[in-house]
Amino acid sequence: MPTVADVVAVLESRYPPGLAESWDAVGLVCGDPADPVGRVLFVVDVVEATVEEALSAGAQLIVAHHPLLLRGVHGVAATDYKGRLVHRMIRAGVALYVAHTNADAANPGVSDALANRLGLRDTRPLAPRPDDETLGIGRVGELATPLRLADFVAHAAVVLPATTAGVRASGDPDRIVTTVAVCGGAGDSFLAAATQAGADAYVTADLRHHPVSEHAEAGGPALVDVAHWASEQPWLDDAAAMLRDTLGETTVETLVSDLVTDPWTLHGAPPAPSTLDEEMSSAP
Repeated sequence: MPTVADVVAVLESRYPPGLAESWDAVGLVCGDPADPVGRVLFVVDVVEATVEEALSAGAQLIVAHHPLLLRGVHGVAATDYKGRLVHRMIRAGVALYVAHTNADAANPGVSDALANRLGLRDTRPLAPRPDDETLGIGRVGELATPLRLADFVAHAAVVLPATTAGVRASGDPDRIVTTVAVCGGAGDSFLAAATQAGADAYVTADLRHHPVSEHAEAGGPALVDVAHWASEQPWLDDAAAMLRDTLGETTVETLVSDLVTDPWTLHGAPPAPSTLDEEMSSAP
């Protein structure tokens, strides 16, 4: 049976820590490198529900995309939810490993999984690294068959994991979409890059009012805003398959969490008009 260190070595060969942004916190968060690992659970977020999922499944290692401890940490007392999660994992003998912006920049990485889910071909980095243009944030690719924006948005809603927030878009519904840029996670800092790449549409998450409004007024690509979690969850399947193929199915079992950890849980809609409202609106 492989150890935590063995699994980490495989992960870091595909997602080198050196690709991570300087502000990021990737790598082994807790756990003994010498401990054996027979089952690994891949998650986007380390929250109570996914930790419980790992414990219930008998996993010895959680591989997460989002860091649990990102900013400066001076203690992990069980007086807040993060400290309680760390204590729970350690007591249960569950290690935690994070691959964040290093998985974003790797090839293949997070945005490759998103591009593949959308059916893009001939992909290239949206924001390539200066030292290696095959690596970098985001991807740009081509649809096999051009689609109207309205149809492409519907397609995205079908092929990406469903969330309460769903999929929304900015642009002419009849605009023809052939070249598509994508960026898993929050990607409004790459709006200009999507324009420069000649994209007809840009798929990302966490888009804000003013950047979107200014982008639209400037005539940039149509924008397709999906839930942050939904844009990154497809990567879990790729990372799990890579680990399983490298170590062998008989050596380590890989599980992928389908728990929706997107924080938005309700989506309001105007109530249906009452019979009285309908009668009043139709009165002469």
